[in-house]
Amino acid sequence: MRSLDRLALACFALGIGCVATRLLPGAEAAATIRRILPLLAFLAAVIVLAELTAEAEVFDTVAARMARLARGSHLALFLLCVASAALTATFLNLDTTAVLLTPVMLATARKTGIPGMPLAMTTVWLANTASLLLPVSNLTNLLAANRVALPPVAFAARMLLPELAAVTATAACLWVFYWRRGRRHNPGPGPGPGGRYTPPPPHVPADPVLFAAAAIACAVFASCVLAGVPLALATLGCAGLVAVAFRLRAPSLLRPALLPWRLLVFVTGLFLVVQTVSRHGLGTVVGHAVGAATGTPGILHAALTGAVLSNLVNNLPTYVAGEAAVPLTHGTQLLGLLIGTNVGPIVTPWASLATLLWHERCRADGLHISWRAFTLTGIVTATCVLAAALCGLLVTSPA
Repeated sequence: MRSLDRLALACFALGIGCVATRLLPGAEAAATIRRILPLLAFLAAVIVLAELTAEAEVFDTVAARMARLARGSHLALFLLCVASAALTATFLNLDTTAVLLTPVMLATARKTGIPGMPLAMTTVWLANTASLLLPVSNLTNLLAANRVALPPVAFAARMLLPELAAVTATAACLWVFYWRRGRRHNPGPGPGPGGRYTPPPPHVPADPVLFAAAAIACAVFASCVLAGVPLALATLGCAGLVAVAFRLRAPSLLRPALLPWRLLVFVTGLFLVVQTVSRHGLGTVVGHAVGAATGTPGILHAALTGAVLSNLVNNLPTYVAGEAAVPLTHGTQLLGLLIGTNVGPIVTPWASLATLLWHERCRADGLHISWRAFTLTGIVTATCVLAAALCGLLVTSPA
């Protein structure tokens, strides 16, 4: 049993223990389960959609095109990967980025002879740190935009510099830790002049019907996300479409192992534990940590609190608790908290749902994650990105 399997089961057991010992009353636990049922449906359906889309070779086809577009240049490929992850996180949201872009990145790694970690880390870091610009980019953004009464255009205007600063700082850390030549070991075809890779031939899917069904389902899913269709409804419909195609063309691939039980039990346990912690003082802790300071000190306190507690608990409950501690008149302080809870949770695997989804895709692809390296590089990167994004926010803050 792997470490995250044990973590998932332990978290679920702890959540059940909270209910059994009445630290979390049964009525509140039942209300929490009812509230997260759409989330669990989304998680199950989106993983099935991603698994079947991978089987239909959609990700391999997109990866081949990306690798060919870079024409053998690692730098060009790096910039393409950064741009793809940042744009996907901005316009489709970070969870969609984790599910649909991670397999593309890992397939690109195979086709270029680059190890999977540089491309996988590009996805997970930018899924989180590039989710500042639009309300649709992150659920926390929607909550913050409503709280400070900023329409989408005004919200984007306030967050444009923080977004650009966060993406730039993330890209710099990615290059230093994972992409530069000393770190990017290329075991594939001869690197050629200047360390170039050999572009792969175009990928031709084995079953064009399954390929078309999965590609259409992914396009419909992306459109639904942009249109604001509830995620559970969008994913169940799109996953159902692909499942019908596989039932007709390749029924043997529809197997119980497609369901992500580890992720489902972990999220259920996590919400029960967080609900218990919130009931017994999380809001008070966040309120004290945010403090009563105003101006720049208040913004920095809120951001640092959001980043630290997101990695200890999870970014969504941290934001909700922090929001309640920030006065309505302190809009910039609230945006500081938002930046902390968005760009900070790249240190622990449970800090954001996007990271959990990303790990599930890496696991399905057979990529081993060194959590020691993930944590250590994440601490440095989160610090750099948080500082850069806060500078961008302070520059654009009203006097």
